[in-house]
Amino acid sequence: MDPTAQFETERPRLLSIATRVLGDPGEAEDVVQQAWLRLDRTESDIESLPAWLTTVTTRLCLDRLRALTPVPTEEVEIVETAADPADEIALADSVGIALRVVLERLSPAERVAFVMHDSFGFEFSTIATVLDTTPAAARKLASRARARIRQPAPEDRLADWEVVDAFMAAARGGDLDRLLQLLAPDAGVSADAAAVAAGTPEAITGRQEIATFFNGSATAALAVFVGERPAYAWYHRGRAMVLFDFTVVDGVVTGITFRADAQVLGQVARRDGAERRD
Repeated sequence: MDPTAQFETERPRLLSIATRVLGDPGEAEDVVQQAWLRLDRTESDIESLPAWLTTVTTRLCLDRLRALTPVPTEEVEIVETAADPADEIALADSVGIALRVVLERLSPAERVAFVMHDSFGFEFSTIATVLDTTPAAARKLASRARARIRQPAPEDRLADWEVVDAFMAAARGGDLDRLLQLLAPDAGVSADAAAVAAGTPEAITGRQEIATFFNGSATAALAVFVGERPAYAWYHRGRAMVLFDFTVVDGVVTGITFRADAQVLGQVARRDGAERRD
């Protein structure tokens, strides 16, 4: 296979790495194109083209991150523990808004080490080559990044509307693990009399039970405001019929109330994004 064809085969993987590291699909496209230009100009023999392209692409990403103005961050004490592989995968795949914000607070080297290892499974020897350091140092960088992500600063928490939208997206997508992450351990679901009459459960208790109930459901619910609070509502023929009223505390859902009382439904207004729109 000629180099051009090999590069096109590798392009989706390189784009995925660059997008995850940089957090910007446009920047990622540009970096991958630069990697192609370097390949096109090189005259040396390449033993493993996928490995070469991975190194070049990641180093280009690293250069871009280092060119940004660094954001000072407090050191996080790292406690080395035996990690559950399933937990590591779940953490690495949590690429929602909150994680992207925290990634932006990592140093370039921490960010590259974390993404390459936890998201894509590269060995620390490979990461060390990219970062021009030792495997032990690369491991420490990934561990420090992991600690920061697990202990985000208060300002990195999702806004209430982001929590509500993330919960509903997980419900529609059948993402049970994400639903569990977004629910407080003592979360509960309740309903007013009108909602119960309309067919909603009167009460659901416990994070697991709530997540199971919502998993794969609520596909027809629309984003709304009720007063000033972000919520969702089930509509029928253009009218809000049942409101899903969320209570969010410290970035997690502590309660959901189904409401169908006419007075409450009269306060419901469709929304588009984070801010109320007149």
